[in-house]
Amino acid sequence: MSGTIGQNEYGLLSQLLANSATVRQRLNGLTQQAGNGLIADTYAGLGAGAAVSLNLHPQIAALQTQQKNIDAATTRLGVTQTTMTQLQTIASSFLADLNKLNGLNPGELDSIAANARTALTQTANLLDAKDGNGYIFAGQDTQNPPVPNPDSIGSSGFATQIATAVGNLSSAGAAATAAATLSVAGSDVAGTTPFSDYLSQPAGSVQAPALQATGGRIQQVGLLANANSAVASTGSSTTGSYMRDLMRALATIGSLQSGQVNDPAFSALIQDTRTSLTGTVSAMAADTGVLGNAQADLTAEQTSLVQTQTTLTKQVGSAEDVDMAATLSALTQTQTQLQASYQLIANLGTLSLAKFLPGG
Repeated sequence: MSGTIGQNEYGLLSQLLANSATVRQRLNGLTQQAGNGLIADTYAGLGAGAAVSLNLHPQIAALQTQQKNIDAATTRLGVTQTTMTQLQTIASSFLADLNKLNGLNPGELDSIAANARTALTQTANLLDAKDGNGYIFAGQDTQNPPVPNPDSIGSSGFATQIATAVGNLSSAGAAATAAATLSVAGSDVAGTTPFSDYLSQPAGSVQAPALQATGGRIQQVGLLANANSAVASTGSSTTGSYMRDLMRALATIGSLQSGQVNDPAFSALIQDTRTSLTGTVSAMAADTGVLGNAQADLTAEQTSLVQTQTTLTKQVGSAEDVDMAATLSALTQTQTQLQASYQLIANLGTLSLAKFLPGG
């Protein structure tokens, strides 16, 4: 009889140990789920949710990358807009000054010319404005300044050649002087252009910064220091670039001498400069408006991307994340069950034959 009881006790112990191991394994799994909030660490453990997880994670990653690109682009656009506002202020200020030049006394002309030389240096430095990723007017060459030596632009080939042309106003006449300054301002020849080698490539070789937006649309997100991007400069006196035209006008005004006030060609040169600056102000405003629209479009796209990512993230969560309240409840119940299992195993040695017999 005692042998039979021993065999029963051994069988019961084996069963209790097996049950305890099963409960402990379940407890470990619930503890892990409560700790990281995930149903499983592997796709295999997700069951039917694996397909959802595998499909949506790449889409979410792509959305996040696109949002980072838009963040960088909108930051660049914001800096560009601020810089363009300053450049527009310079252009508008000297356009107003041109209306005062005819009939000025020599001292007043000298003062305006000095201010123009200062503004030319300021303009060159503004064109070297940067955001967190590099120079904003440099096209794709963001790590190099579009105007390599902004503080020395007053002694550059660009400024000195324009000064030489303006100095010959009396002998050359207004038309030839304007044509000479226009040629200098439009030149990409080394030693004449104030711009970088990268920006001085042939037209069409340099592109303004852009990114690929939703639907494959290419969205311009910046401007170039020496060429228009979205709006053409028009008029009888333009290089085709409002930035070049602004610098030309400032260099021209800055080269005027007090003794030229009464020169017969003086008024005609001032009129040409006024015409050029009027077109500059207009084209700058139009291009800045295009940038503003781009910024608004990208902000709207960013909002849409965030909403889409939120939706997809919820779907992934449904496939991967545990119901934390249910998990914690099951964890508590399983802990209690495991404790009871351990208690049964510990008390097995105290069991007697009478406890196995009916009515014992």
